[in-house]
Amino acid sequence: MNNLKTITEVTKLLGISTRMLRYYEQLGLIQSQRVQGYSYRVYDAEACTRINQILILRKLRISLKQIGMLLANPDAVHATNILIQNIHAINIEIDSLSTIRSILNKFVDELREKSGICLMTDILENADIVPIIAPLSNINHKIKEEKTLEDLNKASENLDKLSDRDVRIIYLPPAAVAAYQYEGDEPESTVSRMIDKFVLEHDLPKIKPDLRHYGFNAPNPVDETNHHGYEMWVTIPEDMEVPEPLVKKRFNGGLYAAYMIPFGHFEAWDWLARWVRNSEKYEYAGNWDSGNMFGWLEESLNYVNRVYLPDPEGEGFQLDLLIPVKENCLNS
Repeated sequence: MNNLKTITEVTKLLGISTRMLRYYEQLGLIQSQRVQGYSYRVYDAEACTRINQILILRKLRISLKQIGMLLANPDAVHATNILIQNIHAINIEIDSLSTIRSILNKFVDELREKSGICLMTDILENADIVPIIAPLSNINHKIKEEKTLEDLNKASENLDKLSDRDVRIIYLPPAAVAAYQYEGDEPESTVSRMIDKFVLEHDLPKIKPDLRHYGFNAPNPVDETNHHGYEMWVTIPEDMEVPEPLVKKRFNGGLYAAYMIPFGHFEAWDWLARWVRNSEKYEYAGNWDSGNMFGWLEESLNYVNRVYLPDPEGEGFQLDLLIPVKENCLNS
């Protein structure tokens, strides 16, 4: 066991969530293994190395689908083609941002040089604005030839910082829910099958058109046995009874900071948590020091479509990441 690490050890070592680690394994990007005498899976040095490689590629904005292609076929020509595709997309984004920067610089120069000029009437309504915006900027971007991993981490952190316009503050209404929790291998898939079966058998969208579907790690963080689990809820009519092994529970609802992701982009949990920590208007409705992410939810935004038209690849499947918040008393 000296060279083998538990899921807890891997997540702490590499600074990723158990949710993300399990998703990488679900996609086939990494593999864990069982060791006789242990009831949980472990990761060897090769798996840890691969996880680290995946994290670097993700910071370079390589998609998980492309990473899977690179791992399946590491041929230099194949890898080059994928990287060139990404460089092309980044160049388009850089050109667009350079254009905007050039125009803003021109506006600033005009406002400084001409006394009494007004941005709204004298510049934005000027017919000359069209030829200014039309061409792309020719600004040269000088980038050091050598960049360190520290530089990459700083760049990634800057790009992954959420602004106020990225995060929605929403109120989730109280509701009765049918709940199912499972600990073991592939807990998300296990509970999802059970909840989906319940929804289909009861044709729940017809009797609860406004149904909502939530999930969260349970236990979270992983308990001392290194078991990991997941719990899912689907809202139900108040007077509805649920069959075993499902359990009827009460969700109290409340105020949440929400950020939408395409399924699988679980690194955004860190982005949203950072936004909540730094928000001046809202604060976390929990205790950061406890390390317990109690109340953090994942809501399937298009759950009804998915449950009736299963998409095994997860294309178009969106989640809201939800962290409970309250208004900062200093700003009330």
